[in-house]
Amino acid sequence: MRLSIASGAATGAVAIALYPLFQGGTWFWTSLGAILVVTGTGVLAGRHPLPRWLAPPAQLAALLLYLTTVFAGDEAWAGVLPTRESVVELVRLLLTGFADIQRFAAPVPDSTGIVLLTCGGVGVITLAVDLLAARMRKAALTGLPLLALFTVPAAVVAEPISWPAFIVGALGYLGLLVADGRERVNHWGRAVLVRRTSSRTAQPPAGDTGLLRLSGKRIGFTAIALAVLLPALLPTLEPDPLFGFGVGNGKGRGGNSISIPNPMVNLRGQLSLPGNSTVLTYTSSDSTPRYLRMYSLDVFDGEQWTMSQPRGRPEDRTSEGPMPPPPGQSSGTPVTPATLKITVSDEVRRLSFLPLPYPASRVTVEGDWRPDRDTLMVFSTRNTAGGLTYEVVTAEPKADADRLKAAAPAPQEIRERYLELPENLPGEIRELALRVTDRDAGPYEQAIQLQKFFTEDGGFTYSLATQGHDGPALTDFLIRNRTGYCEQFAASMAVLARILGIPARVAIGYTGGSNLAGEWQVRTHDSHAWPELYFEGTGWLRFEPTPAGGAGQGSATVPAYSRPQVTAPSTPDEPTAAPSASAEDSDTPNDPANRRDRRPDQEFGGVPVEVDEGVPPAAQIGLGVAGVLLVALIPAMLRWELRARRRRSFSRTEREPGVRDGGRAAPDPTGPAAVRSTRRNPAVAAAWAELDDALCDYGLSRQVSESPRALARRLAAERSLMPEAAAALARIATAVERMLFARTAGETGSLREDVRTVRRALAATVTRGRRIRAALLPPSTLLRMRAMGGRILDGFDRLENIRLRRPARKNA
Repeated sequence: MRLSIASGAATGAVAIALYPLFQGGTWFWTSLGAILVVTGTGVLAGRHPLPRWLAPPAQLAALLLYLTTVFAGDEAWAGVLPTRESVVELVRLLLTGFADIQRFAAPVPDSTGIVLLTCGGVGVITLAVDLLAARMRKAALTGLPLLALFTVPAAVVAEPISWPAFIVGALGYLGLLVADGRERVNHWGRAVLVRRTSSRTAQPPAGDTGLLRLSGKRIGFTAIALAVLLPALLPTLEPDPLFGFGVGNGKGRGGNSISIPNPMVNLRGQLSLPGNSTVLTYTSSDSTPRYLRMYSLDVFDGEQWTMSQPRGRPEDRTSEGPMPPPPGQSSGTPVTPATLKITVSDEVRRLSFLPLPYPASRVTVEGDWRPDRDTLMVFSTRNTAGGLTYEVVTAEPKADADRLKAAAPAPQEIRERYLELPENLPGEIRELALRVTDRDAGPYEQAIQLQKFFTEDGGFTYSLATQGHDGPALTDFLIRNRTGYCEQFAASMAVLARILGIPARVAIGYTGGSNLAGEWQVRTHDSHAWPELYFEGTGWLRFEPTPAGGAGQGSATVPAYSRPQVTAPSTPDEPTAAPSASAEDSDTPNDPANRRDRRPDQEFGGVPVEVDEGVPPAAQIGLGVAGVLLVALIPAMLRWELRARRRRSFSRTEREPGVRDGGRAAPDPTGPAAVRSTRRNPAVAAAWAELDDALCDYGLSRQVSESPRALARRLAAERSLMPEAAAALARIATAVERMLFARTAGETGSLREDVRTVRRALAATVTRGRRIRAALLPPSTLLRMRAMGGRILDGFDRLENIRLRRPARKNA
């Protein structure tokens, strides 16, 4: 019975680690029901004299009934018993679940098919754990099915599993092992909790198995603590120097899901890499460079930009025909067709999204690649882009000022998704968006004003030595220092655009690269982020708030449709803006302002671009050593704090005249002696406790049978204490004896000075190594910490000995 319950609890604890795979919590509650059903059946089978082999089939039948009731109850007889129709419905849901897994990447939605697969899988794991632990009595082997369940999120999701989930799962497995040990001991009789005594005063009784059990639990808890804390103290490995933030987990081939790290967080690593390796090359039919987009981030939660889960339908495979139409682009919009042939470097790893110009109308590529209809991102759950050569046909809309000014309002579904902002967005950011744009202007004019604010009027500078794009960093970038790189520029313009009512998102990918002998080369330093704004009839258009050339990112270019100058809000006496640049001043490869063969760490116009190389390895090692030293000094700090508290007790007692004369209240002359009040002198108690700790720290023994006076005489003789120290030790011992046995203790003197004198005298009689240990790793504090851990484990022992039913007493 105990093992069946422990098996179910262990499976439930490990199943918690599956949370990164799902968007909701339906999977957990249905899986919890499956665990309870299988565990309850196992408990009932254990309470009745049934053959051991009969329990697993009974649990499997109970699990089938549960799944039928939950997922196919309408087709089942009485909502419980399976019928042909209910079986067909379960099979249909299973096939749908497998198809949904191929369509979605983690975290997947809580669709009925996916929840059925998860619930059934967790139920089968529960059955396997119960079979090994409760039926075969091989509890250690249950680690195999539990590990199989635990490795599912580790293999699918790139982000590490949170340490609380790991601790819960490890404790579940440890609890199962403890339950198995208790079950084996119970065959020899009921376990009796043996009280542990202080290690200073007595030795454990011979044959006490409590210390063995305590050691086992210490090993288990220590292993869990080290597994969580040790990786945090070790330096992490450097990312792939060519492509450090590729999407996918490296196990995508043949799999059904991909994991998507936050591209924005890793963008800075691409720009800061000391090497500038080639990521891909491409040729264009019109010899014009184009930005190549991989990710489209549409969710801003106040801390970071992330993407909604992409969805790829089987009928939308690139091998099935043209791409879905670009959202918002009408059929009458003039376009510029071009064909690109792109080759991704063989050294690129774990890239499950194709770099593409936007919008792509057709992609010819080997493998199972599917576009997301809303964003036209093309991804695969089975293939990676490294070493691929593919052909892309693009049809970019010819955007002009008149068409964009006359654009109709965005549809409701676009506004709901791409205008969402957190409620706690700082008010100063909202005020800034209104202050730098003309409230009477249309969305197109306001978009140009925002771009001009970042590139010209706002006083922004480009630098890689910045700290992210979360809420505080965003406010600091926009309001105070105004220094950042493409991540901050793109994220900030998208936020300001949403404040103004312009649908916006952030794109992550690469700029056009450098032209070498008619072929464009895109390198790691060409990694880039830019905002995309929506205009009905034209669709999504790229804007460029990151400064180009000069002291900015040399490979960034400003699109032609965003160049016309629109007068920003100004006072009447301010001069009018300069005339607009012509459309011919667009993305010309030979334009010196648009040169792409420069590196971010190169000086532009005499102004160096700062490149933050990160924390040097020596500094990382130093920080790690400092962290280890701080942890090692915890016992010393606890000992110091205890001594300070005792010194305060000395000072407080010396300030109270009614206490210095003996630590007991003066007799009440009006009352009987039986009701005379007494209380301990806290200064004397603190002095004796400090002396006891000093003896422990310096390795000096104290016999349990020794009185304070006898201890003082022995220490004075053995350690050859000076007369002053011996007298101070005698005064402390006399004060303690009077506090314990006399009606009044009399004058105690300055206990603070006596304790200090005795400590110094005792320290002078031991070796230097013992004194260093007493200061850095005081044994008295370590024994207290050990005793606290023992009390905690004693609590577990008491919980294990709790019985739900009191055994009936036999009549004499």
